[in-house]
Amino acid sequence: MVSTIVHQLTKDMTIEQIKEAGLETHFVDHTAGVYPQAAAGFPFDALSFASKGDAITDLIEDMAAEQKTRTTYDNILRMVDDPDVIDPMRYLREREVVHFQRFGEALRVVQDNLNSKNFYAINPEFDLRAKPCK
Repeated sequence: MVSTIVHQLTKDMTIEQIKEAGLETHFVDHTAGVYPQAAAGFPFDALSFASKGDAITDLIEDMAAEQKTRTTYDNILRMVDDPDVIDPMRYLREREVVHFQRFGEALRVVQDNLNSKNFYAINPEFDLRAKPCK
């Protein structure tokens, strides 16, 4: 959705508007194509995904990702005044809040079913099948 919004906002820009907006380096590499990258210019890659194979670690990572994305949407909402951008950003922000809550509920289910007083001493995906780490 974000890429679609960016495309809709930039698809009809003139070369003068591209220069005025400071997008000339992007234009040189990607013309008016949407290229997924952070606002600082770092391209999206598989390193953005984190998985350790441990339910607790992965759910906490998922929760952190939802919070970071919500913060990004909050920052976009602080900067824009176009209703065609604001409305979808608000919708996406609400989804991040709900996702965070659902991951938190899943984390609680995992923790409640560990039968352990120390959630961080084991990897439930591995150590409950094998001998616990000492």
